[in-house]
Amino acid sequence: MEEKEYREICDIIATISPYIRFVGVIGESGELLAYKRRSDLVPLLNEKNTQYQFSHIAIKTDLEGFFDKNLGEIEFVWEERKKVQTISFAIKKERVWISIDKKVIRSEMLRIIDSCLPIVKKYS
Repeated sequence: MEEKEYREICDIIATISPYIRFVGVIGESGELLAYKRRSDLVPLLNEKNTQYQFSHIAIKTDLEGFFDKNLGEIEFVWEERKKVQTISFAIKKERVWISIDKKVIRSEMLRIIDSCLPIVKKYS
């Protein structure tokens, strides 16, 4: 894919919900290919820890590939933490990583996931 498409993905997903904090496309090596951040926020991770997070996502993506043959490819991963919720979607070797306010109710999280799936499939 091209950089323009990565930016399109971020722009489209960022408009799905006002609770979305950050949308990023993470490359195979953990590099941030494009992103969109809600303007009124202070990031929860500093620059160094953000890079560690993206490297972790890349490593996990690579390791998860070992199970694809038996379990099928990952469609999305939803993670709840004390301060934030995250969802990641696979697009080939890249990941779309989204952070969402913690206070969001589960039905809104499911709406965000259901809204993201066709976008991700379009670019897969």
